[in-house]
Amino acid sequence: MRNFRRLVGRFAFFVFLAAIVVYSVFPFYWAVVSSLKSGSALFSTDFWPLDPAWSNYSAVFREQPFGQNILNSLLVALTTVLISLALALGAAFALGRISFRGRTPLQFVVLGISMFPQIAVLSGMFELVRGLGLYDNLLSLVFSYLIFTLPFTVWVLTTFMRELPRELEDAAIVDGAGPFTILTRIFLPLMGPAMVTTGLLAFIAAWNEFLFALTFTLSSGQRTVPVAIALISGASSHELPWGNIMAASVIVTVPLIILVLIFQRRIVSGLTAGAVKG
Repeated sequence: MRNFRRLVGRFAFFVFLAAIVVYSVFPFYWAVVSSLKSGSALFSTDFWPLDPAWSNYSAVFREQPFGQNILNSLLVALTTVLISLALALGAAFALGRISFRGRTPLQFVVLGISMFPQIAVLSGMFELVRGLGLYDNLLSLVFSYLIFTLPFTVWVLTTFMRELPRELEDAAIVDGAGPFTILTRIFLPLMGPAMVTTGLLAFIAAWNEFLFALTFTLSSGQRTVPVAIALISGASSHELPWGNIMAASVIVTVPLIILVLIFQRRIVSGLTAGAVKG
């Protein structure tokens, strides 16, 4: 009887696991299938097109400067991540290792900023961007993206910084190391998984951001990929080229999947490092 219950439990677990995998993977699979269809075939329910329309992928680059849009997104996302991590590392060291009055309220202020919806700060950011002369400039996106990437990276890195052994810091102080040396030579190598995890999540957030990118850019050469995909249009307003749209979506999703697969071990290590104390 016990073996039967164990067998039923294991079977239920694998069924549940399979359901999660299908639920997670099927939308991307259907996007790939749809990207290889055109015309009336888009409305069919075939699980793989009989005559794949590979021309949808070339049309994405032929009909608009999509290569430039990808480069813009890559440049903006990488710059945002580098600035966020550089600033957050110092802030996390101060909040996680140094005791000072108002530290806890300051942490909650940082967390509270990350909870503001983008639409709530959009008008103020637009006036600020226009006042600085950054409208229709990629720097405006980097500047605005720091609003939601920096609080997140500060909060997460502070959590990891607190978990590092106090003995390492005390030994470094005894050897005459200053705060900057302790941060860069002692703590930074140990925070590799945390840096990769927060950096990748911030990169994905910046890569997928749409509202600020739509508001602060105007010319096609300055657009990022979410805006470029949203503005893809067909011969008329009633004929959206869904095959091209899905092909563009697949193109910009594949790099994120590759990054996650490459850094999956560090991501798992980073997500679980702060869960156990000591």
